[in-house]
Amino acid sequence: MNSADFANMPDWFIPVIIFLAVWTLFWKGLSLWHSANRKDSTWFIILLIFNTLGILDMLYLFGFAKIKTNKLFR
Repeated sequence: MNSADFANMPDWFIPVIIFLAVWTLFWKGLSLWHSANRKDSTWFIILLIFNTLGILDMLYLFGFAKIKTNKLFR
């Protein structure tokens, strides 16, 4: 990718990338925190390696760990 390719990007591209990075970091941090506290070492490693824009992280938190939304930040 050269400098001309960056000049042709739409105006919304950079804010979308920044939003997705923050979104992913939020869910990744939350899921890693809970998996470490629950001593789910297998889940911790899986969540650490795979980046799925927070989808796998949310599946772990709400599906497998069954954490209620009011306990996410405790």
